[in-house]
Amino acid sequence: MKYYLGVDAGGSKTYAMIADEQGTVIGAGRGGNGNHQKNRGQAEDSLQQAVSEALKTAGLNKDRLEYSWFGLAGADREADFRILRPIISRLGLPRTEISCDTWNALRSGTEKSYGIVLICGSGVNCAGKNPAGTAYQCGGFGYRFGDFGGGYDLSVEVFRSVLRADEGREGKTVLTERLTGLLGYASVAELREDYLDHYRELPPHIAELLFQAAEEGDRVAAGLLMKQGDELGLAAAATIRQLSMEQDAFDIVLAGSLLTKGDRSGIISSAIEQRVKQAAPNGTLKILTREPVVGSVVLAMESSGQQVNREVLERLSAAELPRTTG
Repeated sequence: MKYYLGVDAGGSKTYAMIADEQGTVIGAGRGGNGNHQKNRGQAEDSLQQAVSEALKTAGLNKDRLEYSWFGLAGADREADFRILRPIISRLGLPRTEISCDTWNALRSGTEKSYGIVLICGSGVNCAGKNPAGTAYQCGGFGYRFGDFGGGYDLSVEVFRSVLRADEGREGKTVLTERLTGLLGYASVAELREDYLDHYRELPPHIAELLFQAAEEGDRVAAGLLMKQGDELGLAAAATIRQLSMEQDAFDIVLAGSLLTKGDRSGIISSAIEQRVKQAAPNGTLKILTREPVVGSVVLAMESSGQQVNREVLERLSAAELPRTTG
């Protein structure tokens, strides 16, 4: 029997999963932050913890693993890989591959080996692969480098909109009362003065205020969500053109908490679809319902030459992952 390890590591959690060649999951583990750009030492500890826990619950030694795939947030450039290769090497696994976490999210969300993935969580990213296997990443480096959105950027947009509304530069919005309440201020004036006097980071969960406000008909909130969707759609359309996929039929996988959990009314996804359909009429939006770590296991299997059918994918998807760190 052959065994495969898949790992998905982001800024808040790291998952590891071990499965056999039929897709039966026999071990899983969890760690905290796995993004080296956030904290290198912490990321290495999280990867070590998650992998060790998965091996322990599977009852396997490292040398029993046929192949291991690591989908890691922040694995974007060669400079990142120079940091990550030694970290993964120190795990002592036989055969490994490292990729950006966009690729395991894509493979988890589609039964095809190609397609487009859009991630909108704390930040945003877009990547794609065409039927010939050519890959392209569009963005993923933040606002200064052309991106817009995700929890961090949208939190700033909420903050700005509330201040602008208070000054009369923006329409009135229910976000005013909700933001001041969430941050513990009696008024916008009090909030403004405190933030002018003290440098404070805005918590990314402020972005969550947008969804309920938009569902209630708040025009400012709905406008920000539409802008988020349009920007993601522009990234997807650019990727489609770069990969010459305009005439192909493929899935556009929507991943990240703001797309999979937050966008209940579909404002963001509708704006994405409008842009995507202009670029590729046969592209189909699919919200990611599986854990991205499933895609890492699939990529490990395929890298060793194994074909992954729907039954294997369904078995992998049915596994429960640990909810707390050990």
